[in-house]
Amino acid sequence: MTAYVLTVTCPSRRGIVAAISGFLADQGCNITDSAQFDDLETGQFFTRTTFTSETGATLAALTEAFAAVAEPFGMDWAIHDAAHRVKVLLMVSNFGHCLNDLLYRWRIGALPIEIVGVVSNHLTYQKLVVNHDIPFHLIKVTKENKPEAEARLLSLVEETGAELVVLARYMQVLSDALCRRMAGRIINIHHSFLPSFKGANPYKQAFTRGVKLIGATAHYVTADLDEGPIIEQDTVRITHAQSPEDYVSLGRDVEAAVLSRAIHAHIHHRVFLNGNKTVVFPASPGSYASERMG
Repeated sequence: MTAYVLTVTCPSRRGIVAAISGFLADQGCNITDSAQFDDLETGQFFTRTTFTSETGATLAALTEAFAAVAEPFGMDWAIHDAAHRVKVLLMVSNFGHCLNDLLYRWRIGALPIEIVGVVSNHLTYQKLVVNHDIPFHLIKVTKENKPEAEARLLSLVEETGAELVVLARYMQVLSDALCRRMAGRIINIHHSFLPSFKGANPYKQAFTRGVKLIGATAHYVTADLDEGPIIEQDTVRITHAQSPEDYVSLGRDVEAAVLSRAIHAHIHHRVFLNGNKTVVFPASPGSYASERMG
């Protein structure tokens, strides 16, 4: 049986869950998992429902039929084929720990995505990417050619059909126009010291200040640098006996783990934008045994 994922965001009111479950029952579908959240502060309701069709209903037929249910509630909704592998374009500069981690998880099946290409402003990881039979695209970025470079990036997104762009330690700031055009479709990773420790060597600054916790934050990219809606975070404890090199090593580990979990949540439609925040429903038991791997 084909499995589907229904995502819904709408103003909170009585009868939403009944309308959804009634529709699925009428369509000969069986609900296998459901999560919901009613935000009393914003008045918004969020729900994610996975279901199977016992009658062989197609995605197109279900989508057409559900429109009549969604309209009275003002729903922002979508029905997704659970087997669809999201097309992802990775971007990297000279730090390769996140790229290597994502390629490994993708290769062993722990991250079920289709990597349609890797973009970089350096040649550092060209051989690594090509050895994985993935297209590598060098797009050099300077102050003078930035508009042209971003135009080429957008062309790649369109040509490859990329549904998500991941900045796997890509060290170029994207323009406001690009961020707005790709809103909700670009994920970035950064160390959680921001904005306390900025600059080229934040871990050295953290060591100097005797920081006891270091971590990482994965978020959607917006025009406000490193201030987009947060998807995933984690930390690791540091002791006085550890060196600056330890800070860097542990920081890279947590960055890689946090980024992979954020991508996993996004591709399985567990992340909902809620103003400047997100609603992130947890993975179902057994659905991602290796999600916290790293």
